[in-house]
Amino acid sequence: MDLVPALQEPLKKVLGPATAKVMAEHLGLHTVGDLLHHYPRRYEERGQLTHLADLPMDEHVTVVAQVADARLHTFASSKAPRGKGQRLEVTITDGSGRLQLVFFGNGVHKPHKELLPGTRAMFAGKVSVFNRRLQLAHPAYELLRGDTEGEETVESWAGALIPLYPATAKLESWKLAKAIQTVLPSGQEAVDPLPDSLREGRGLVSLPEALIKIHRPHTKADIEDARARLKWDEAFVLQVALARRRHAETQLPAVPRKPGRDGLLTAFDDRLPFTLTDGQQKVSREIFDDLATDHPMHRLLQGEVGSGKTLVALRAMLAVVDSGGQAVMLAPTEVLAQQHHRSVVEMMGELAEGGMLGGAEHATKVVLLTGSMGAAARRHALLDLATGEAGIVIGTHALIEDKVQFHDLGLVVVDEQHRFGVEQRDALRGKGKQPPHLLVMTATPIPRTVAMTVFGDLETSVLDQLPAGRSPIASHVVPAADKPHFLARAWERVREEVSGGHQAYVVCPRIGDEDDDPKKKAAQRASPEDDAEKRPPLAVLDVAGQLAEGPLQGLKVEVLHGRMQPDDKDAVMRRFAAGETDVLVATTVIEVGVNVPNATAMVIMDADRFGVSQLHQLRGRVGRGSAPGLCLLVSEMPEASAARQRLNAVASTRDGFELSRIDLEQRREGDVLGQAQSGARTSLRVLAVIEDEEIIAEARQEAAAVVAADPELTGLPGLRTALEALLDEEREQYLEKG
Repeated sequence: MDLVPALQEPLKKVLGPATAKVMAEHLGLHTVGDLLHHYPRRYEERGQLTHLADLPMDEHVTVVAQVADARLHTFASSKAPRGKGQRLEVTITDGSGRLQLVFFGNGVHKPHKELLPGTRAMFAGKVSVFNRRLQLAHPAYELLRGDTEGEETVESWAGALIPLYPATAKLESWKLAKAIQTVLPSGQEAVDPLPDSLREGRGLVSLPEALIKIHRPHTKADIEDARARLKWDEAFVLQVALARRRHAETQLPAVPRKPGRDGLLTAFDDRLPFTLTDGQQKVSREIFDDLATDHPMHRLLQGEVGSGKTLVALRAMLAVVDSGGQAVMLAPTEVLAQQHHRSVVEMMGELAEGGMLGGAEHATKVVLLTGSMGAAARRHALLDLATGEAGIVIGTHALIEDKVQFHDLGLVVVDEQHRFGVEQRDALRGKGKQPPHLLVMTATPIPRTVAMTVFGDLETSVLDQLPAGRSPIASHVVPAADKPHFLARAWERVREEVSGGHQAYVVCPRIGDEDDDPKKKAAQRASPEDDAEKRPPLAVLDVAGQLAEGPLQGLKVEVLHGRMQPDDKDAVMRRFAAGETDVLVATTVIEVGVNVPNATAMVIMDADRFGVSQLHQLRGRVGRGSAPGLCLLVSEMPEASAARQRLNAVASTRDGFELSRIDLEQRREGDVLGQAQSGARTSLRVLAVIEDEEIIAEARQEAAAVVAADPELTGLPGLRTALEALLDEEREQYLEKG
């Protein structure tokens, strides 16, 4: 079925080229349908005015208020030396506060005639400060009166609730409202994506009715009805897209991979110096069950920092090698790939020495493949992959290159999912003769709803138990500006840990060898936060020098950051792992996968510059041995700031799932969802991932049932149309990502 022509109509035909151009450039709206789905951000009630007392600085606002006073001043200036310059000052009020509007030059004539005391109007502009008072300079305005403006104004403001739209300086809210009034009749032709049974069963209004109620509500109940309906649209269409993807995956053939009876996996388990936690055993069973089926496994393995995900993934890889296949682990950075390679070889011991003297009976070869390897080593590694000599391959996205051929790829393990797009997953999966099984690991716990929204095409396993022998980590906020002696004490604590035979990390947000870009400096100065925000973030190279000459004098201090040569990075990590370095000053390259059990303390400088889950991730690098860990979050932000509250939350809980919820509530979902997938997933306009948990869970069930009954959606043309629109946006995003 074709898309509804009325909703596909380009805006330039309906509204004219000038308006359409602004809408396309500033709001991404191109068709009548796009505009109808540009929903009001909030509603202004007639008689209940925006509180002028709560205006945010530097933001574009729309207020409804009454003119209290208007005065025209003349003054002399360089442009008007004879005192002919004109300035109109208008004071408006809404009962809660007063605000000054200013107009200059030729711009004073129209408002001077129209903005008479007692006039009510909507005003829009950017809030600034002049002479310590808030003001709007040259605001756009729309008079609220129905008598002289003819029928149109009466009509457009007839509703009891005035919709205020997400607007831009180029296009005020009421201009958007007028444009939407123009196209609203087309909403009657919107084809409903929800199956009738679902809509009626849940008592939802039809789509045309929802569009009218969201743009022209008469009561608050209208808005509730419309939002309830539109949330279902977003949740359901997205979940159908994911359910179809899951369904398509189950139709693909895959080679079942069952571990041999007394093979590599058994030999490995016998070597382990500890027993697996209940959680690890349960998750391993889920994975082994999936691997044994004849369609590809698609599983997300998420777990707390330090819950032993790598071990679970390694056992899955060994099971596949046992069955005659190859397994590959994809890491986001070279440092991580090298570390995974090192720890896998250590865990396997002689089982990793396949084809070598001293290798065990069931041994296989574990090969590392990264972009910066020398030509000879690379050629050797590629040969081992092609012949099947290497059962386990660990590498970066260098593994996706065309030249890389596998003998029989059975399993792909992707570490730190949010750094790999869906396209990259697919490219690597294409390396198998038949689609390989897929296991995606993430160390950043994801709230259940986000997992369902973003990774809805994957089954989920959760490891929430820490292995025995893991030590607790104490976390504290160090307010460096309010209490400088706390920072001095932090460095003493580092010295105490080192003198006790342990090691420490110091993490900084920046490397420090960047060119001093004047634009960046200007941007930093313009930041609205206080002085702590205005200075550039602390840098590894500066801090390392200051510490070595100051509070940590006499200790062996080294630096690690992403712009070092791979060999140098590796050498630094080896020295630190061997205990030759006391303190490692690093960027977030140590965020995931670094495992040095002897490191017990971490000081994170400018901790407010990091996200919640990133801090949780970093903190997981200490307390990995038998000695307790200590994490100090250093910040100069004032106590009352949101940044400090965020740090207090991190210090107060070790539960990554709880922190991920806090993180999501503080940031917009778009950031979180966008990290994980292409932009279509972030096209949530009314659905809020955390608040609408129930809707998402129910939509997932409904979607699975619909797709199981009719995978091609032949009986649901409206749903197919909505799906094409969503996936079209997604394809567009892929193309943009190039």
